[in-house]
Amino acid sequence: MNKIIEIDAKGKKLGRVASEVAVFLMGKNLTNQQRNAIPEISVKITNASKLQIDSKKKKEKDYASFSGYPGGLKKESMEKLIGRKGFREVLKLAIYGMLPSNKLRAKMLNNLTITE
Repeated sequence: MNKIIEIDAKGKKLGRVASEVAVFLMGKNLTNQQRNAIPEISVKITNASKLQIDSKKKKEKDYASFSGYPGGLKKESMEKLIGRKGFREVLKLAIYGMLPSNKLRAKMLNNLTITE
């Protein structure tokens, strides 16, 4: 019994969609929610490329990654990330940050499908 929830991202803000999806992936909308179990819910997001993101945010928002070596901090703007990997990656990173940082986070993200 895998329930599928479809969300249309057309014209919506990035953070609003991400927080709504995070609630579904954690199972907080269910009456039998358990913190230590992944709910049987799949979330499908459509029209990710039609998200409403300001041009200022695209230029100023940075995503950082650290290699672990001295001087290994790499920063990339949202604009370049969208050009390289698409809106799917930006939305996925926003949702990833809103999920609890435990062993279940990656498994919860497996229940997410994003189409542009």
